[in-house]
Amino acid sequence: MRYYIGLDNGGTTTKAALFDSVGREIAISSVETAMITPQPGYVERDMEEMWQANCTVIRSVLDKSGVSASQIACVGICGHGKGLYLWGKDGRPARRGIISSDNRAWEYPLRWKQDGTEARVFERSCQHILACQPVALLAWLRDHEPDVLANTQWVFACKDYVRFRLTGEAKAELTDYSGANLLNLYTRRYDPELLRLFGLSGIADALPPLCSATEICGHVSPEAAAVCGLAAGTPVIGGMFDIDACALAVDVTDPSSICMIAGTWSINEYLRREPVTDGRVLMNSLFCLPEYYLIEESSATSAGNNEWFVRQLLPEVRAEAKKNGGSVYDVMNDWVASIAPEEFVPVFLPFLMASNVHPNARGSFVGLCANHTRRHLLRSVYEGIVFCHRYHLEKLLATRTETPVSIRLAGGAARSAVWTQMFADILQLPVQTVSANETGALGCAIASAVAVGDYPDLSAAAAAMSRIAEPVYPNPAYQEIYNRKYALYCKTIDALDPLWADMQALIETGASAQP
Repeated sequence: MRYYIGLDNGGTTTKAALFDSVGREIAISSVETAMITPQPGYVERDMEEMWQANCTVIRSVLDKSGVSASQIACVGICGHGKGLYLWGKDGRPARRGIISSDNRAWEYPLRWKQDGTEARVFERSCQHILACQPVALLAWLRDHEPDVLANTQWVFACKDYVRFRLTGEAKAELTDYSGANLLNLYTRRYDPELLRLFGLSGIADALPPLCSATEICGHVSPEAAAVCGLAAGTPVIGGMFDIDACALAVDVTDPSSICMIAGTWSINEYLRREPVTDGRVLMNSLFCLPEYYLIEESSATSAGNNEWFVRQLLPEVRAEAKKNGGSVYDVMNDWVASIAPEEFVPVFLPFLMASNVHPNARGSFVGLCANHTRRHLLRSVYEGIVFCHRYHLEKLLATRTETPVSIRLAGGAARSAVWTQMFADILQLPVQTVSANETGALGCAIASAVAVGDYPDLSAAAAAMSRIAEPVYPNPAYQEIYNRKYALYCKTIDALDPLWADMQALIETGASAQP
C-alpha cells in the first residue's frame, strides 16, 4: 500500500493527514498556531513557530498511524492564499508572516481603483485587488518597512514557504501566485508590467521560479528530515492554494458543481474553461487542472467568526465539554438546533476579520432584545455566515447559464449536520460533503498520488479517492422564511454602509479627536 501525507496550513491551525492510495484517512493531527495582532487590522504569525508546527503534526501522524517514514510515497502541501511570507537574505524569516485576514493595506486597493491602476491590472490578471494580496502588502512594506524588503531574498505564499523549509528549494506554485495579482493569467507567467503598475519592480528578482501543483519540486532535505520525521529524499510536490485542494477533495473537477469552503474565509468557486472578464466576480485564477480557470467569490467572513464566538463567549462551555471528553461544537450544534428557523434572532454581519462589502465594515449584531441568550446569538452567527456565502453565490450564479447540480461543502461547517442543513435551506440547493475530516490535506494527497504515477490525472484520482456523501436537500418549508431573513441581512448592510468610514476615522485618530 502507498501512503501520502497532506499538510494544510490555515489561518489558525496547522494540520497533517495521512491517506492511503484509495483515499482512506489513516491518521490526522493538528495544532493551533497563534495569530498575533499587534494593532487593529494587523494579523501575523511567527514563521518559525509555523514551521515547527508542521514538523509536530508530521511526526504525530506517523506515530498515530504506525506507518514508517519510508512508506510515504509523496508529500503535498496547501495553505491559505493571499498573505505574505518573506525569507531574508540572512537565511531567516525577514519578518513575521502576514495572514490573509490582515487588513493593514486597505487603502492601497482603494487608491489603485481611483487612479485607474486596478482597471489596467485587471486586463492582465483578471482580478480585482484585495488588501490582503501580496501586491498590497508589499506596497505597504515598501512605504512602511523598506528595510524588510531590502533584506528579502524570496517572496513566498504560505505553503510555498513550508515547502521551502522541507526541501531547501524555492518555488512558486501557479494556483497561489495566479491569485495574487502577480501573474498574467493569459501567459501564465510573471508580468513586469504588473509589477510596474504596482510600483513593485524592485522585487522581481525575489519572485521564485514557477511550478505546477503536481510537479515534484524537491525532496525532503536531511536537515528537515531530522526535525520532522520524514525520510530524507521523500518527494514533495508543488501543492496548491487550499481552495484548489478542497475543490479536488470534494471532486469538483468540472463545472457542474460549486465548491464552498466555510473556514476562516468564505470561499465560493466553480470551474470554467475561460475567465470571467467583465468584472462581475472578484477573482479568476489558474486551477490545478490546467484546462480550467477557478472563478471565485470570497472574503474572510466565514467560520472564523464562529471561532471568535467560542473563544470570547463560550470559554466555560468549551472547558466543560473538554472535561467531559466531548466537543464544544456538539454543544453549539445542539444550541442552534434548539431554536426554530422562524424564530427571530439578531442579524449578524460576519465581518470580524474582513468584509465583502465596505473595506472598513465591522462585525455586528443588529436587533438584540432583552430575551436573547447566547443560544440566539449563536444561531445568528450560523445564519449570518451562510447569508454571506449566499451573497457571494448570487454573484457566481449571474455568470453561469446552468444551475449547479449541487453545492460541495468543505471546511468546519461541513462537519456540522445542523449547519450543512442550514446551507441547503438558505441556498435552496442540495449540499454534499465528504467523509474525510481534512479536505485540504486530502486534496494534497490526491495531487501527490498523480505526481508519483499512481493515477493518470487529477480527475481520475479525485474520483477514486473522494468519498462524497449523499446530498442534503433543502426543506421547501423554510425557503420563504430564509428569503425574508436574507433580505433583512442585505438591508442591514446597506443601512450601515455610511457608518464605516466614520468608525475607521475614530479608530485611527482616537475618540478625543475633533470630528
